[in-house]
Amino acid sequence: MQVIRLEALSDNYIFLLHDYKQNIAAVVDPAEAQPVLEKLAELKAELVAIFNTHHHNDHVGGNQQLIEKFPKLIVYGGAEDRGRIPGQQVFLQQGDRVQFANRIAEVIFVPGHTRAHIAYYFPPQEAGETGDLFCGDTLFSGGCGRLFEGTPTQMVDSLSKLRSLPDDTHIWCAHEYTLNNLRFALTVDGDNADLQRRFNEVKAYRSRGEATIPSLLGVEKLTNPFLRWDQPSLQLNVKSSDGVQTFARIREMKNNF
Repeated sequence: MQVIRLEALSDNYIFLLHDYKQNIAAVVDPAEAQPVLEKLAELKAELVAIFNTHHHNDHVGGNQQLIEKFPKLIVYGGAEDRGRIPGQQVFLQQGDRVQFANRIAEVIFVPGHTRAHIAYYFPPQEAGETGDLFCGDTLFSGGCGRLFEGTPTQMVDSLSKLRSLPDDTHIWCAHEYTLNNLRFALTVDGDNADLQRRFNEVKAYRSRGEATIPSLLGVEKLTNPFLRWDQPSLQLNVKSSDGVQTFARIREMKNNF
């Protein structure tokens, strides 16, 4: 399974999963249809599935047009998003599995950004391979999503599930927010040498117009303050000794950054 990153809207990423043996494809969170249709035409591939993480329009905006072009495709989404995702046919919960090509993804329920948000984790199949996590707007490179329908407690629980995955997991998040996220991270975790190095690396990538996605979970655990709510130095910086409170304070600070 090849993952192809497509740019959409102002800063979105759409992920096209291509099974080059069968020449079929699935798409994760099609913000708009045109980039997907253009890549499918280039590959001469048939779209068989849409994997939605949540109902926001910048993740499902292309659903209807893709359904019209490929009426046999199957649309997947969270069970609690019933009625909010265009064309949804499969309603997924924590622990469910979906298959594409020769890989099986585990569904992880990650409420917080929205009440129904899910993520898709494709674990490695063989030694030496890495897993792939499609996490929508729950975990960002250097950050996390705003809490539109959930609570800090829910988001910490959701991020804890993602943080427990292997360090070499590729993080395919849906926006190119890394540089701004790391600028904020330095305001709450500025003594973090790993973060300082990463900020300089990302600044160089973006100056060359290079994408920062996918990230690696191990890098996020060292540098993303929204995965470091239990670090004493970070708690001290935001004057909190409780993990959820620390997370909530950092999230509120980021909202106003």
